[in-house]
Order: sequence, then structure tokens, then C-alpha cells
Amino acid sequence: MNLETYKFAAESNQWWAIMPELMLGGLALALLVLEMILPKKDHRIIPVFSIIGQLAVLAGLIINYRTPFLGDETFSHLLKHTAEGQFMRVFFVVCSMLVTGLGILGLSRQTLPRVEFFHIVLVVTAAMMLLVQSNHFVMFFVSLETITVGFYILVSYIRSNPLSLEAGLKYLISGALSSAILLFGIVLLYGAAGKSQADSMQFGQLRAYLAGTPGDFVASIGVVFVLCGVAFKVGAVPFQIWIPDVYQGAPTPVTAFLAVASKAAGVSVLLLLVRGVFAPYSHIVLPVLVVMTAATILFGNVAALGQQNVKRLIGLSGISHAGYLMLGVIASLTIPAAVNAVYFYLFVYLLASFAVFGVMTHLAGTDDTDQQLDYYGDLAKENPLLAGVLAVGLGSLAGIPPLAGFIGKLFVFIAAYKAGLFWLLAIAIVGVVISIYYYFGWIKAAFFPVWQVPLAEGETDPRPPRKPVSRSLAVTLGALALASVALGFWQAPITEWLAALH
Repeated sequence: MNLETYKFAAESNQWWAIMPELMLGGLALALLVLEMILPKKDHRIIPVFSIIGQLAVLAGLIINYRTPFLGDETFSHLLKHTAEGQFMRVFFVVCSMLVTGLGILGLSRQTLPRVEFFHIVLVVTAAMMLLVQSNHFVMFFVSLETITVGFYILVSYIRSNPLSLEAGLKYLISGALSSAILLFGIVLLYGAAGKSQADSMQFGQLRAYLAGTPGDFVASIGVVFVLCGVAFKVGAVPFQIWIPDVYQGAPTPVTAFLAVASKAAGVSVLLLLVRGVFAPYSHIVLPVLVVMTAATILFGNVAALGQQNVKRLIGLSGISHAGYLMLGVIASLTIPAAVNAVYFYLFVYLLASFAVFGVMTHLAGTDDTDQQLDYYGDLAKENPLLAGVLAVGLGSLAGIPPLAGFIGKLFVFIAAYKAGLFWLLAIAIVGVVISIYYYFGWIKAAFFPVWQVPLAEGETDPRPPRKPVSRSLAVTLGALALASVALGFWQAPITEWLAALH
């Protein structure tokens, strides 16, 4: 390419198309500037400023959800602006706001730098928004690695805690391995398609090559390797082994970020690849996803049964939710309505998960990794609001009617039934039945006294002291719980919005 080509590419860049991401990046830099110019006693307003800025970005996205760039490819085909990508941009900003709020609460108990935490959350959020709009494997890989590097830091943020440092190291090693697998798959696809396509990393051109050569062995291996790299981000079997330790060691707000936003990004990318660039190789993609989905649902639910640490429990149960979402991804290959079912599931999963993580963050002590099931004993007696929010959140995750989680699972299961995935659907129903046991065990611990060995003389209660709930946290948790209940009865606000995006 000569200089004139580069000039033309630069002049054709439409920066308004990524204005939300640019605003988040600018906001992230503004936080660091405020940290330098404000007196230390005023640093507490910096995360509040971050939330206000994110609210402005969210309002802009909602007002302009039918962006004029919808359906266009920008930045020399690096990005493609789709209805699904627009929905996920809103999704990630909501996640970022909630993580920021939980971070204010969680970091208040730690003697750690705080502004950097909120800065990295914004950068990771912007990278996720770019990831789901990727239309080129270069953009795809760069944005994915930006997310991953940010999480390397966030997971091990409590550097005084050995379990947090261990979690960061395990995430680093497993994340590097998954990135290598993903990159090797991309290289194989580049090598297979490069001989006949001008830009074989661009999704449209790569799909054209795959459609014309359905039996290419090298391309088939490349497709499988890329799917395996994405499966790590989703937490699908056999790439799930990092989840329990990382979820336990990470600060609870970061665990929430991983459990909701990172998983949602992985599922969105899976939909993008399976229904887009890899669609001509569905004969390769489908068997791989079917085996992964069945194993993921069964492993996640069975492994969660004996857990006493609630962070490990929520991590293992999150693996099963990845399986249910992958069931919707498979169904979307033949039933287009399954796409909206997956996005509705993600939204109700966000509501329920952050309700639960909000309670966990409030009840956690200085040692954020030590959150045992029996620490929730008598919670309903001492704080009915927290117990009620926890019950609604866990009930929604379990899929208990009439909560929104039940409707989300129902939509995905109906799509799977229409797609003829009967034995996978049977496994998913068995998984739901198993999950009721451990979710209701947690609810039981909160609403009924848990028998404990009497403390010896001079021994202190291992449970963290319970503090009053702040007004802002009470309003946020109440809104999340009410939304989970309301969407169980009336899904139109979300379903109509999803339908309007198309």
C-alpha cells in the first residue's frame, strides 16, 4: 500500500461511529487527570464523576440506538455496526456502571489505589464494545487482548491477598494459552484464505472463501481453534478450569464483571462468528458446539453442588449459564428468533447476577475471598431487604417462575425445541433441576438459622460484621430485584426493543 492509500483510509474514518467508545476512553483519562489535580480528600468524587459520565454515554446510546451507521462497515472494514452490537454497547455500559458502584463499596475496605480501578473498568468496557462490532480479525484480536490484559490487572487487584495474586497468575497463564490457541487458529485461516483473498482477515472475504471451499482441512482446523479460544472467554468445558479459583480470588466487583460482561462478550462474539463468518462451516461448528454445550451444562451444575464458598459456587453455576446460552447459539443456526432469546437471557442474567453480587459485596469483609455459605445465616432476620434481593436474584438464576430468569430460559428452550435439539434440551432441563438444589441451599442459609459450633472462649465470630445498607445501594439492589420480578410478568419493554433493532 502506498502513502495515498493510507491517506484515503484515514480520511474515510467515521469517528462519530465510535463516539461512545471514544467518550469512555476520554472519561478514563479524565479520571487520572482528576486524581492529579484534586486534593486527596476530594478523590471520593472521582468514581461518582465516572458514573455520571457513563450515564451520559448510556443516554446517548439509548437516544441514538438507531444510529445512521447501522449496517455500515467503517474504518476500512475493521468494524461493522449491527443491531446486536448496538444492544450490547448499552449492555456493557450498564455493566460498567454497576461494577463501578460495587467497586466504590468494595474498595472502601481496602488500602489500595482506587482511581486506577475505575480507569481500567472504563477501558475494558470500551474494548468490549469494539469487540462485538469487529469485522476483521485484527480488530477482533486487539480488542480481545485489551480486555484480557485489563482483567489480568483487575483480578489480582487486592495485591495484599495471596489468593487474589494466585487468581491473577492462574488467569494470566490460562489466558495466555487461550490467546495462543486463538491466534494460531487465526493464522491458519489467514494461511488458507490468503492465497485467494485480498484481505483474508476481513470477515466478509473470509466467509466467501469458506463458502467456496467447504472441505479445506487447514481452514477447518483454524475454525476449531478460534472457537476454542472464544470458549475460554465464555467459560465452556473443557476451558473452564480457571473459573472457580479466579472468581474466588478476584475482588467481588471484578468477579461480577467477569461473570456478566466478559461472558456476554464471549457469547456475542460466538453468535457473530457462528452465524457470520463461520456459517459455511456449520458442519464443523455444530458438532463442536453441541459437545461443549452438553458438557458445560452438566459440569457446571454438578460441580456447584458441594461448594461452600459462594464465590466458587456462583462461578461454577455461571458455567452452566454459559451452556444454556450456547444452546441458544446452536438453535440460532436454524431458528433466527433464537438470537433475540439469547440477548434477552443475557439481560435478565445481568439483573439477577448484579443483585446477588451486590449483596455479596456488602456482606464481604476485609478478606474478600472468604465468603462462606454459612456466613449468610439469619440474614433475613437482620436485614430483610438484602435477604429479599438475594432470594429474587438466586431464584431468577435458578429459573423459578414468575421471575425473569424463568422467562429467559423458556425463550431459549423454546428455540432449542423448534430447532430439534431434543437431547440437548433434555440435558438443559436436568441441569435446571440440579441447580435448584444449590441455589435454594443458599436461600435457605439466608432465611433460616444455620447451625454452628459454639465459639470457644476467646474465639471471635469468623463472619464479617454486618453494617447498615447505604441508601444508594438499597435503591440499586431494589431496582434490580424489582426489574427481575417485573420482566417475569411483562417482557415487552425488552422484546419489543430487540425486535425494533432489526
